[in-house]
Amino acid sequence: MRKILKIALRELSTLFYSPVAWLLLVIFAIQASMLFTGILDIMIQQQFSRPLWYSIASGIFTGSTGILLPLQGYLYLYIPLLTMGLISRERGSGTIKLLYSSPVTTFQVVAGKFLSMMLYGLALISVLLLFLLFLSWRVPHLDAGIALSGIAGTYLLILTYAAIGLYLSSLTSYQIVAAVGTLAVLALLNRVGTMGQHVDFLRDITYWLSLRGRAEEMVGGLVRGEDIYYFILVIALFCTLAALKIASGKRRDPSATRLVARHMAVIGLFLVAGYITSIPRLLFFIDATATGSSTLAPASQEIIQALPDELTITTYVNLLDENFQEGMPENRNHDKRRFNRYTRFKPATRLRYVYYYADPILPGEPPPTGNARERAQKRAGNLELAIERFLSPEEISREIDLSTEGYRFTRVIESQGKSAFLRLYADGEKHPREQQISTAFKRLVTPPARAYFLSGHGERDSRKLGDGDYYTFVNSRSFRYSLVNSGFDVIDILPGESLPEPGGILVIASPRLPLPADELQAIARYLDNGGDMLLVADPDTRNHVSPIVSNLGVTLLPGTLVSPSGVFDDNVVPCRPTAGAARLNSTFRAIADQQQEIVMQGALAIIHDTLDNKGYRATPLLQTRDTGCWNDLDACPPPGRGAILDSLAGEREGIYTTAIALARSIDDNREQRIIIAGDADCISNAGLQAQRPGIRSVNFSLITAAFRWLTRDEFPLIISRPQPSDTLLQLTREEMPCVKTLFSIIIPAIIAIAGACCLFRRKKR
Repeated sequence: MRKILKIALRELSTLFYSPVAWLLLVIFAIQASMLFTGILDIMIQQQFSRPLWYSIASGIFTGSTGILLPLQGYLYLYIPLLTMGLISRERGSGTIKLLYSSPVTTFQVVAGKFLSMMLYGLALISVLLLFLLFLSWRVPHLDAGIALSGIAGTYLLILTYAAIGLYLSSLTSYQIVAAVGTLAVLALLNRVGTMGQHVDFLRDITYWLSLRGRAEEMVGGLVRGEDIYYFILVIALFCTLAALKIASGKRRDPSATRLVARHMAVIGLFLVAGYITSIPRLLFFIDATATGSSTLAPASQEIIQALPDELTITTYVNLLDENFQEGMPENRNHDKRRFNRYTRFKPATRLRYVYYYADPILPGEPPPTGNARERAQKRAGNLELAIERFLSPEEISREIDLSTEGYRFTRVIESQGKSAFLRLYADGEKHPREQQISTAFKRLVTPPARAYFLSGHGERDSRKLGDGDYYTFVNSRSFRYSLVNSGFDVIDILPGESLPEPGGILVIASPRLPLPADELQAIARYLDNGGDMLLVADPDTRNHVSPIVSNLGVTLLPGTLVSPSGVFDDNVVPCRPTAGAARLNSTFRAIADQQQEIVMQGALAIIHDTLDNKGYRATPLLQTRDTGCWNDLDACPPPGRGAILDSLAGEREGIYTTAIALARSIDDNREQRIIIAGDADCISNAGLQAQRPGIRSVNFSLITAAFRWLTRDEFPLIISRPQPSDTLLQLTREEMPCVKTLFSIIIPAIIAIAGACCLFRRKKR
């Protein structure tokens, strides 16, 4: 050990007696400081007078906007300049012969050289630790775990680059050749993950060999055994290869064949070790974040633990679908990573890919003309794919019916005879988040919620795309928050069909025609038996639903609520969750806490008879603003703007309830729940997309909150984690110039002065 340490110290002294090591330290410190203080500037602007809404440690160190990922890109260029002379300098100066004749082993030489780079790497990392120390002083309850995880990942990356550079330095006596060779090998290791991805045999091998993104999970706060094993194996591989190369020079008659054979044997052992360490049961995971944000939320873990070990996720990829590239062989390994958080708990999960072609069915668009096979052959030819690899429409139909999915990119999760669909969505993110994936898994262990839509009386249609219809939030496969993507089975009840037994949710969506007496009686019996219900109405359908709500002690007032603003139509009424609504569930509470609103247009006012309440406990859910709103009783209110408060007609400005929740105990184990809303347009296709400047409208959150309460928080599934505690930056704008001076000028200057003194001392000697 003493010899190793002595070699390391000698190498360090040589390193620091050259200007390159000091210059790189100064440049690294300046670049890191500029990134660090730039993010602090942004945080101070965002903070204003209240804490931030995200973790400060995460914002500074992680993600594409943090400092670590850009710095890792700089290290890719720096480390080859440091390692290029580790061995090549000895070869070029002839001192390598002294090493051959000295009483030190090849292992000690390599270990000493590598140890010197480990110590220099710590010098680089110390700059980042200074940032962490400063934040610990200025940020209460700092999440140091995520920062330390990212810094550790960066350090392992430095050591990996150093090991590769050490080996390349042992191959030549020219330092510049060693530097360029190191850059070339690093480029290859970053690129190799994309090679051979269309070949089944090579796909997993080349993907595992790739160095690209290996430290990203640690930067995000998740320490994965797979990444730790990889770094250790790569470091060991290149250090061993360097030792073999140096040892071959000690022999008087070195055999190139023997050297190559030994290199191949070491590389073979490396690949075997890589395969062994990839066995799922040998992997480990450590979430270093304080909030557990780098692993599954507790709700998701509870779901996944309730599942059997044998799971199958089959991805059906349609060559004619616009998203077909997402599941093509060259993207398969990247696609599998989306399920890493789940497969760590269920390592026996099987992931299959099935390729086929068929004409996609797009809502509201005519089917394509022509022959599907001809179009598939043309696309396959352009991509240099064999059309025989893809199942025909007839062949895929024999395996599974994907017509209900429109033959789009679809996954099916299966376990013990149960299945659930998982889809792509028409938004910027496209792929499912934890909420959608966990919802699909939950359907395998929990019966799905059921929403029964009454139809046949001019109700809002859950399968049509009209502005006033409900396709978006109910049946849209491409909207990630629709009911069918949130754990619900949607069933239409046609005229003449019996209502379901209590256990689902009956939805009555503003019928334009009066309901027959027998159907009103059936609804009354359903409610008397404890059935849950969501009923929405508007002024035009008030009389058609009044017979239903009157039995519940609820009255829908005649008239239309107006709130003249001078900007929007007078009947546009922003509504806020009440304190009672905030107590019902976290979604209502979040809307209230963030001062968001539900925007209604042409809404009814709702009152509940407290004396004749029919046994129901009433909780107002939404109410209008404190001022500027009244119930316009004009039978024909003027369209657009021009509503005038008519006090003589009994119109009064005030706060009006526009949605109400009713509940009563049916027995010791069950509570009946009903929601009545005075506007049907706020959750329609057009209502969900409407944007009104100056109003923070979140109409879809009303749907999430309502159905969560009606299903006793079963669906839609809410993924929640503890809120970050490091959200307060105790730093003012006036102090920032001093902070910038400290980190961007003083600390680099101290390093530069230390380097100058060291170089001057060497020159003096």
